[in-house]
This record gives sequence, C-alpha cells and structure tokens, in this order.
Amino acid sequence: MKVLVTGGAGFIGSNFIQYWFTNHPKDEIVNLDKLTYAGHLSSLKNLPKSSEYRFIKGDICDGKTVDSAMKGIDIVVHFAAETHVDRSLLDPAAFIKTNFLGTQVLLEAALRHEVKRFHHISTDEVYGELPLNSWRKFNEESPIAPRSPYSASKAGAELLVKAYVQSFDLPATITNCSNNYGPFQDPEKFIPRMITNIIDGGKIPIYGDGKYTRDWLYVDDHSRAIESVILKGKSGETYCVGGMTDDISNLEVARLVLKIMDKDQSNIEFVKDRLGHDRKYAVDWSKIKKELGWSPSVNFEKGLIKTIRWYQENQWWWRPLKKRAESIYK
Repeated sequence: MKVLVTGGAGFIGSNFIQYWFTNHPKDEIVNLDKLTYAGHLSSLKNLPKSSEYRFIKGDICDGKTVDSAMKGIDIVVHFAAETHVDRSLLDPAAFIKTNFLGTQVLLEAALRHEVKRFHHISTDEVYGELPLNSWRKFNEESPIAPRSPYSASKAGAELLVKAYVQSFDLPATITNCSNNYGPFQDPEKFIPRMITNIIDGGKIPIYGDGKYTRDWLYVDDHSRAIESVILKGKSGETYCVGGMTDDISNLEVARLVLKIMDKDQSNIEFVKDRLGHDRKYAVDWSKIKKELGWSPSVNFEKGLIKTIRWYQENQWWWRPLKKRAESIYK
C-alpha cells in the first residue's frame, strides 16, 4: 500500500509516519510538507533509511506539486494545516489559504487519481465551546460552530470533504481529535511550552483564570485511532477521538506538570486572557470505541511523564525553536 501523508514533518504527522512504518513496514510513504515554522525534518531523524519513504517539499495549495505527489497513491492522510489559534488571530488569511483552499486542491487530485481512501484530520474546535459547568461533550452530531479563524478554516475544510463524498463519491473519512501532546510538539504549544519554560528556570503562563478545560490525547493514541479508521472505518463517516473521560482545567494541567517535575506552585504566572478563548472542549469518543474497537491506551499522567522525560532528554530538538516560539506571545 502507498500512503501520502501531508504535513508529515509536523508534530502529529511525523509521529504518525513513525507509527505507520513501525506497524506497516512493507508500505510506502510519501511525505508532502511545506516546511513552515511547524515542520521539522529533525522530527524524522530517527526514521530508518528506506526506499519505501520519500519526502517532497511542497505546498498543498500548489496543484502541480500535489498532482505529482498523488500519483500511485492508495491512501491520503491529510494533516497539513496551520494549527495555532494564537497565530490565527495574527494572520487569518494564511489559515484560510492552507486549511481550506489547500484541502480543496488535495480533494481534486484524490479524485483524479482515484485514491482508495482520503482521510482528513480535523479538530474538536470546529464545534465551538461548551459552558464550564456543562456535562455535555462534543460528538459526531454536534453542530459546527467555530469561534476562531483557525477553527473556522478547519470547519470549512471538513465541510468540503463531506461535500466531495456526497457530490463525487470520493471515499473519505474524518476524525475530529482533541488536543494532542507528546514528543516533537513545537515549544510554542501549551504543554511543551510549560515543560521547556520550567527546564529553563522560567514560569508557566496561564491565560485568565486558568479554568479553561480541554481533553488531552497522547499522540501515539491518535495515530492508533487514525489507523483504525483507515483500515476499518466506513467511507463518509466522522469519528471523534479523545483521550480522557474526566474534565481537567489548564491550571490543573500546570499543577500536574510542576508536581512531576518536582517544582512548587509559585512557578505559575497568570497572564492576560486572549480574545475568543473557548472555555471548554470535551469529546465523546464512544462511537469509535463501539464501531472500531479503539480506546486510548495512555492515561494523562503517564503520558505527561513520558512527554516531560522526552523534552528533558531531547533538548537538541527544541532549543533551536524556543526563542521563535516565545516571540509570538510578546
């Protein structure tokens, strides 16, 4: 089987490529990545040298590049996207171009080359926010209600995928995942920023009152979920993927990181809230469990321990990125 991974030098994409080669060593993978601030070939440094792997530097908005990459492909796994909400507030146009228009270019190429499955990676953020005191969770029937340029661009892309299924009978599936964490995540993101700040003797910045609540999914569990959907999922279906059953606030996450790293709570610093900050995301992943037999295998505390250890032991990877990562918060 030949697999095209878009955004394969990014956080989730690079982890997925390593996971897929480990579990499907006879498959071929083509990695198409523009290598923006979010793409790092160093994340694939430990990938075994193989004729079954090919990297193409290119933009998913470039039809010629995409068409060339799509030749002979059986499965497309589409990660490539601008992903950081804070960045989307600074430059919404980049998010619309890559996340929406780029997805349309890929869909057209997938039709022309008659791929067997187009799998689109989306986010729980397309569903908007939940009240903090709500018992509800997002599921596959939740209405689309994005609240940031990032989530709006992802919602548009998701609707395009669904339209191509209905209009052109493209065999496609979608997963809406919760917040991922794990190795090779850029230090501008919430959990690695906390960890790297503490390693450097700094503080953990917490927006507003710190009560913002998220579902956290260990990146390898996400790769397992995508694998399950590709191999067993039904075309046209959407599957929500989460990593937890209980709510946890950003402040509680920070306290847990400090506990694991043997630091006290004085290392928490509350900062001015950002605009359009969603109060709560919670994901009901019962459909993928019931229909495909998937469930998360890494609980949050164990996943954090593994992630913290990775950042402590792999400073060669994140140190060159740290200064730039901090610049977007100033």
